[in-house]
Amino acid sequence: MFEIKTQLDFNDSHDALVVGIFNKTSGMEGVLANLDEHFDGELTQLIKSGDIVTKKKNVSKIHTFGKTGAKRVYFIGLGQEKEFSFELLREAFGVLFKSVKQEKWTEAAFVLDTFTGEEVSMLDAAHALGEAFALANYEFEGYKQKSNEPERKIESLTIYSTFEESAEVRSALEVGYVYGTGVNSARTLVNLPGNMLTATDMAEYAQKLAETYGFEAEILEKEDMETLGMGAMLAVNQGSAQPPKMIVLKYQGKEEWKDVIALVGKGITFDTGGYSIKSKDGIVGMKTDMGGAAAVLGAMEVIGELKPEQNVVAVIPSTDNMVSGAAFKPDDVITSMSGKTIEVLNTDAEGRLVLADAITYAKHHGASYLVDVATLTGGVIVALGTETTGALTNDEAWFEQVLEASYEAAEPIWRLPLFEKDKERVRNSKIADLNNSPGREGHAIMGGAFVGEFAEGTPWVHLDIAGTATTNKEHDLGPAGATGVMVRTLALLVERFQ
Repeated sequence: MFEIKTQLDFNDSHDALVVGIFNKTSGMEGVLANLDEHFDGELTQLIKSGDIVTKKKNVSKIHTFGKTGAKRVYFIGLGQEKEFSFELLREAFGVLFKSVKQEKWTEAAFVLDTFTGEEVSMLDAAHALGEAFALANYEFEGYKQKSNEPERKIESLTIYSTFEESAEVRSALEVGYVYGTGVNSARTLVNLPGNMLTATDMAEYAQKLAETYGFEAEILEKEDMETLGMGAMLAVNQGSAQPPKMIVLKYQGKEEWKDVIALVGKGITFDTGGYSIKSKDGIVGMKTDMGGAAAVLGAMEVIGELKPEQNVVAVIPSTDNMVSGAAFKPDDVITSMSGKTIEVLNTDAEGRLVLADAITYAKHHGASYLVDVATLTGGVIVALGTETTGALTNDEAWFEQVLEASYEAAEPIWRLPLFEKDKERVRNSKIADLNNSPGREGHAIMGGAFVGEFAEGTPWVHLDIAGTATTNKEHDLGPAGATGVMVRTLALLVERFQ
């Protein structure tokens, strides 16, 4: 897929040659100056006339008319050098790949030296290219009848780089691509309709991951949950014709099973709201309510590929939340695996119930640190919009590690407050230890506060991705639909854990 070359020869044959160009007042230098010579100085004139745009993330194309071995040259505008960053570069590569989808390329060459700067090394540029190559080319195939016309895709990239260690450049490209494909796997899971992805289907998917990467897998059936007393998980499943699954994947990267990072993902494959039923508009799109589970599975794919020296347990509580004569009801009292009793005030606050038993079970597997990821509340969208994930924590040091990983992944999170009075609202029930829905005020905080009751003293971070798991518009690194958010953050958190 990636061919690395240290010597750039403009006579080499390519469908396209891709170079980066900054917005500079001075003349061309290095590779660009040599390329300008091949065009008899015409590139300089094209820049002056605005036919080649140096503004960041702008793509300009020229045909070579035989002056180089490449049929065409693409220039990616990088803007001002002082504003250049890894995130900007990754998005710029994404813009390129998306803009040339109709060009019928099968291969292309990138002059990697032209994509570096003060804050972006050659290896950073390689990682950004590999990641964008995967992300920007993603499409969910769907279920429309297929055309008989064979589809042409970019199958290989030639990378020209003067970096002395070409093996390191290749490794950076491949790691970036692994991160991108992990995100794409999560995107596909979220995009699948509920009848194509039941809890059983998700368990089978996890089992295949385990077989591919040598994870230890455990799939708890309904009978197992009954034996273990997972009353919260079972209550949510009561109205369903589909059996629930508690999915566990264990990756051991150390000799001893210690310092275990638990990744817990909400896996509600479809959410009607139960008897607290959603509106006819609000119920559409609820196939995506397993975005947290998808993020965890995508991260486990990355972990399986890169094999960091860490211990990880992934726990995914999976069921749908349906309405039937057997479904749980408002005013019911249920007993969680932890022994805590819960008064149900809202059956549409089901995600926090399944997470309660999943977090308890993660601790049962020796979790030293917890991160839960969930499309938990509409309240987080009201608070933070659709670009920022909401977070809660009970441990400053652990939160800082999650925050740093999210920053590096360019998946922004914002910490919401969690005070003792917030916890008291969750504990306010006359007949049970907790209630699952204290009211609309501080909705996102209340959802996370409830989950935190089961983390107890274990360092814990809650990530509410209700606003960020999907998007209704195309963007630089992908189409509308599932985003695969938090795959990169979780994988980086594990990789960088200290």
